[in-house]
Amino acid sequence: MSKLLIVIPAYNEEENIARVVGELTAHYPQFDFVVVNDGSQDGTAALCRRLGCRLIDLPVNLGLAGAFQTGLKYAWRHGYEYALQFDGDGQHLPEFIQPMLDKIETGYDIVIASRFLNEKKPVSLRMLGSNMIETSLRLTTGAVIHDPTSGMRMFNRTMIGEFARGLNYGPEPDTIAYLIRNGARVAEVQVRMEERLAGASYLTPLNSAKYMLRMLVSILLIQNGRHFRRRDRQ
Repeated sequence: MSKLLIVIPAYNEEENIARVVGELTAHYPQFDFVVVNDGSQDGTAALCRRLGCRLIDLPVNLGLAGAFQTGLKYAWRHGYEYALQFDGDGQHLPEFIQPMLDKIETGYDIVIASRFLNEKKPVSLRMLGSNMIETSLRLTTGAVIHDPTSGMRMFNRTMIGEFARGLNYGPEPDTIAYLIRNGARVAEVQVRMEERLAGASYLTPLNSAKYMLRMLVSILLIQNGRHFRRRDRQ
């Protein structure tokens, strides 16, 4: 068994999932992976079964947070030392898994795959939102995270336990802010990411704006209160 589990939440990724798992199987067999089918309405689950993938087939759509937490519960129960959040749409490149693993093994709790650690962000409304989240993280935690909305994140055993045993742990920047406030050590590794090749992303311009606003409110207000409640219980 690998010490790392790659968790691949997938919702209606029939057009992409075969390429994603095929790449992992053919070129990165040293890593274990599990596909968490998040109540897909297409043939994602059936295709994964035909390919012989390790599959957790959720009967209803739980959303990214529920699907990822399901994968982390699996990682916790099966004794994995590390877990990686990895998209099922082909945007994340497995060639950067080993550099992230090398980084986390130096003593970090979370390692984020960053598009902008050594490169400038392009000018766009979406990157404006990313900059605002980056600023809110710096104000509330003191940490500088150049790519806070990156969906490719690696967690150590302690963090796996936090996600597996706790509630309200979505794999989002506000959760990262909360974990940093409670002592988590975070690093970034420079990566490259691809565009989605098939299917439609749920992040339309309107949904992106709603997401950014929700993250800002959560980081600046909700997670602060959550942190102080946790501190008072200790």
